[in-house]
Amino acid sequence: MKLDPTSIRLHRRGHGPALVMLHCLGMDHHLWDGLGGLADTFELIAYDFPGHGETPVPPTGYEIEDLSEQLAATLKLAGIARAHVMGISLGGLVAQHFAATNPTVVDRLVLCDTTPRYGDDARSHWPVRAAAARQGGTASLLPAVENVWFTDGFRARSPVPPEILLVRDTFARCPGEGYALACEALGAADLVDLAGEIHAPTLVLCGSDEALAFREAAEWLGANVAGAKLAYIPDAAHASVLEQPAWVERALRTFLQNYA
Repeated sequence: MKLDPTSIRLHRRGHGPALVMLHCLGMDHHLWDGLGGLADTFELIAYDFPGHGETPVPPTGYEIEDLSEQLAATLKLAGIARAHVMGISLGGLVAQHFAATNPTVVDRLVLCDTTPRYGDDARSHWPVRAAAARQGGTASLLPAVENVWFTDGFRARSPVPPEILLVRDTFARCPGEGYALACEALGAADLVDLAGEIHAPTLVLCGSDEALAFREAAEWLGANVAGAKLAYIPDAAHASVLEQPAWVERALRTFLQNYA
């Protein structure tokens, strides 16, 4: 195993069926703080990917498959045999691979603002972003990130919303190398052939104001994961769980509890 599961610290709160929450590039487990109300019904479990938050930068590069294997080993060490899994963006790719390769573990699956594979233009851009993070630090990418992650109206609010301040603070603390290694994993990812191996009931979520590529990816996942449901999060861009946490919480309650 390329990535050490003992480097992971699980953050657990609440009681009920386990809900594992996988964050996006550049963020950490605090991404999910706005969904803390779900702890009245579920045990919320979150952690930081390698090179993010509390988890150290790994000594070598890795692939999405390695993150999935690390998750499997981490849950096994924690004695978690069955769980709902939700992932956004980077976390959504990990969730896809994990659900396809660990069908007895995943109860219900939620894929948010994610894709099974980036298009050729985006794939060629990931090495550029990785180099920028290494050279200028992760925080240097914030202006472009905020334009993609949040709608114009949300970014125009005054004072600055706490969700945007959270992103700025987390990016400022994210090591450039940790961000860069994750960029390279995203650029190499191709999970298209795994969609047919996902058998857990699946909810695909996507911000209504997302970039076209992510909206197309959501439609593709909705059509190619058996029985998947697709819903658009109103007035949200890429960081939909930050921009519309109440809407996302309601959608999760409805989806997960209807299958209880």
